[in-house]
Amino acid sequence: MNRTHFEKELEELHYDVLKMGSLVEEAIANSIASLVNHDTELAQKVIDDDDRIDKIEVEIDNKCAKIIVTQQPIARDLRIVLTGLKIVTDLERMADHAVDIAKTTLRIAHQNYIKPLIDIPRMAEIVREMVKMSLDSYVRQDLELARAIGEKDDIVDALYKQIFRELLTYMMEDPRNIDQATQFLFVARYLERIADHATNICEWVIYLDTGEHIDLN
Repeated sequence: MNRTHFEKELEELHYDVLKMGSLVEEAIANSIASLVNHDTELAQKVIDDDDRIDKIEVEIDNKCAKIIVTQQPIARDLRIVLTGLKIVTDLERMADHAVDIAKTTLRIAHQNYIKPLIDIPRMAEIVREMVKMSLDSYVRQDLELARAIGEKDDIVDALYKQIFRELLTYMMEDPRNIDQATQFLFVARYLERIADHATNICEWVIYLDTGEHIDLN
């Protein structure tokens, strides 16, 4: 194995993962902003920009495959490549959920909301913090930061339950609220899933360093 060439390929892989992560963070932020502000133009931008994220994922997959075939890495070197593959899969699914939220905006933006959106943006902010934590832990190989994400995930889970109970009350009080309340429930669920994917990334960061799979949920 040409070590210098291999390390250059790993640096490129690292950069590509971070570039994809930055786009995913932006997609999440824009999807929630579109919902809060009834902004269909911004929602459509999230949907349109997803093709760029998908393209980067394919490019990273191809680079990883090439590294494995041509360099035949072993031990930690192999874990670096495999971790990159796993992380981009989680990032792509986060982006898909951001698109789901944007599509929800398109469905209900023309309506008056049944309640002020307070807990969903709050939940989204914590989820965005988790995504940043997961990427920072990857960049810095910070195992302590990676392990700390479990506490944030617990907060997100608690908020989801709170939002579920509140929206269920709205549905019971007036059947006309059911359709919109259901849409908001979907949004909360999408955010919860994004948080789970951020947690997955932290688990892969720990695997990269230790070779062990740890459940942080």
